[in-house]
Amino acid sequence: MSDQQRSTAPRGYEMRKRAEDVGRTRQRIIEAAVHLHGTVGPASTTIAAIAERAGVTRLTVYRHFPDENALFEACSGHWLSRQKLPRPERWSAFETPIERLTAGLADLYGFYRASEQMLTLVIRDQHAVPKPVREARREMTLKYVETLAGGWPEVGAPVRRAVIGHAVAFSTWRSLCREQGLTDDEAVEVMVTLVEAVDAQA
Repeated sequence: MSDQQRSTAPRGYEMRKRAEDVGRTRQRIIEAAVHLHGTVGPASTTIAAIAERAGVTRLTVYRHFPDENALFEACSGHWLSRQKLPRPERWSAFETPIERLTAGLADLYGFYRASEQMLTLVIRDQHAVPKPVREARREMTLKYVETLAGGWPEVGAPVRRAVIGHAVAFSTWRSLCREQGLTDDEAVEVMVTLVEAVDAQA
């Protein structure tokens, strides 16, 4: 091995190790923020608290994330990657709109139950959530509604769409299942019946 090869090898190892250390630090910061968002809420999550939980300084947090928006978006992406998310593209495979609505609401309500604590705090603290994250959630909700509203008769469409919009809301699931004590399946049945009632009255 030449002198140049011997000197290059340690440098390459050191660079890889440094990159790995940076990656691990970044991950600790993200996980600390996710934990705080899910326990005290975004509005009460401070950079100082994140730094303390991650075992780093505030300067280190800012070095990885220059502003709170960048940190929140990284946290949101990390948290979502660990969830069993609703899959509206699969709902469209059902032949009838009632089957599609039933499957879609069951998918959504299962997600809401599994993610209840985080969703409750994030929705409560909407004012502290960066605009791009709020808009992404709004767009996804619209996609849920559009997918589930497709295939129904044109008669009663505006009212039906509004009822479906109500059905997909986290607040609706929370009211039916947490406050009124229904199971997810019972809540799905109630909302499907309510949507079907639009046709009966059209």
